[in-house]
Amino acid sequence: MIFLELDALVKQRFQHWTENEYFDQQTKDELLQIIDPKEIEDRFYTELEFGTGGMRGVLGAGTNRMNKYIIRKVTQGLAEVMLEQDPANAQKGVVIAYDSRRYSAEFALETALVLAANGIKAYLFESLRPTPELSFAVRYL
Repeated sequence: MIFLELDALVKQRFQHWTENEYFDQQTKDELLQIIDPKEIEDRFYTELEFGTGGMRGVLGAGTNRMNKYIIRKVTQGLAEVMLEQDPANAQKGVVIAYDSRRYSAEFALETALVLAANGIKAYLFESLRPTPELSFAVRYL
């Protein structure tokens, strides 16, 4: 049995992601199809962290993967810090751009939705934008 080989925290995280109604069926199915305990462990033994280049990781389901749930969690943390530091930040807003990497547009939209749910203005570009254009928009706003 796969679960016999898993650390308690890994098992708890895996079960949370496969049993909680918050996670969509596609995510649950992706996880439930894994038969290698080492793959489950790699997806759940830790949580993605910010590095010098931001947050990067393998795409997929799990706490150690880039996915919409991790994007939502990180964005919620950003929103809380912004509002705690200065409630006026909500009106100032956040500019969000995305590039051509897989799921970049979807992650940008998830970010905008979480910010908006926290009452923070989100300015989301409608299409791909180069970094200098984002930098200009941040200074302009």
